Amino acid sequence: MPRLGADMTAGKVVKWLKRPGEQIKRGDVIAIVETDKANVDVESFVSGVLEKILVEPGDERLPVGTPLALIRTEGAAEPAARAAPVAAAAVAPAPVPPAAIAPARVPAAAVPPAAVYAAVPSAAAAGERARVSPAARKRALELRIDPTALAGTGPEGRVTLADVERAAQAGPVAQAAPVAQVAPAARAEPSPADAAAARQLRMREAIASSMSRSKREIPHYYLACTIDMGRALAWLAERNAGRAVTDRLIYAVLLIKATALALREVPELNGFWIDNRAQQSVAIHAGIAISLRGGGLVAPALHDADQRSLDDLMRGFQDLVKRARAWSLKSSEMADPTVTITSLGERGVESVFGIITPPQLALVGFGTPLERPWVVAGQVVPRPLLTATLSGDHRATDGHRGALFLAAVDRLLQQPEEL
Repeated sequence: MPRLGADMTAGKVVKWLKRPGEQIKRGDVIAIVETDKANVDVESFVSGVLEKILVEPGDERLPVGTPLALIRTEGAAEPAARAAPVAAAAVAPAPVPPAAIAPARVPAAAVPPAAVYAAVPSAAAAGERARVSPAARKRALELRIDPTALAGTGPEGRVTLADVERAAQAGPVAQAAPVAQVAPAARAEPSPADAAAARQLRMREAIASSMSRSKREIPHYYLACTIDMGRALAWLAERNAGRAVTDRLIYAVLLIKATALALREVPELNGFWIDNRAQQSVAIHAGIAISLRGGGLVAPALHDADQRSLDDLMRGFQDLVKRARAWSLKSSEMADPTVTITSLGERGVESVFGIITPPQLALVGFGTPLERPWVVAGQVVPRPLLTATLSGDHRATDGHRGALFLAAVDRLLQQPEEL
């Protein structure tokens, strides 16, 4: 189970998009995982063959780090399990010390399928209540197989649907107890409204946990500056003249590009606080704070924001907002942001002082451009003024570097044709 954001602790597999035996490439979307904030397309970080699925769709939420599947990477030897299948109904193997089976310490891609049978003792063998997935329990009842007699191959010895099917093909196995004794309690499916309310509650809990951690652990400092947006907005209006509405740029993309370019000049603000020290990121992936229908927000990444044209950023921004509100984001978009940008300008907010998303080092905020008196060449004139703010991690930077960053954003916005 990948960590799709700093505030994620668990997730649930909604759907597998690849089947065992299929060739997959790095970057392929192989599954959809439900988090507290969105349904996320999980991408493979290796190329190879999907050998085995360990978690069935719809099983309960699993902690981050739980193995979901086994992938045989390119060049790896064909596992022995292909030549000599192991019957799931065989005698349960001898218990293994907990350190040898802790899922968080053993990368899933490094464990061949044959090792699953040797490394995961059944819950029943250990004298505990057997862990059986809902789908496996239902199928076992249909086949009159006692699932507690099977050696589970799922996380922490869980009996999966595949274990039940394999046991049925292997021959006679222990018969299930009468249905009245093993049937799970009747459970009504939640209504869409109840499901949405539960998801909203989980999101608020996740946000509360992340923001509480941020304010508890990160010594924030806050800076603000006023930026004259007259030249930028005039250039934008000229650029959009004659364009179809769907092809026009919005001023938010100017802010994103200016922020990304300013981070090149002050790279200490772009990165993470990990292992008690600041670690700068070479890539600049701007996390865009997006409000969701019904409440809550996510901040997925616009990758390589400093290297993309304004038109490309506009397309990426629109696509990101659309998919975020449809609960359809990619795992890399949720895990990759190196800095967060937030703006409440469309709501008329003049300034926003945000809370840093751990383990990032900074958050940049923008208000709405408002016409106000401004002194230009000794004359008081009306100008569209915007307040830009920076929330910085004082462990990694100080106010001097933060001030240089905001000055760079201001300077870049005075030359919009160079963005």
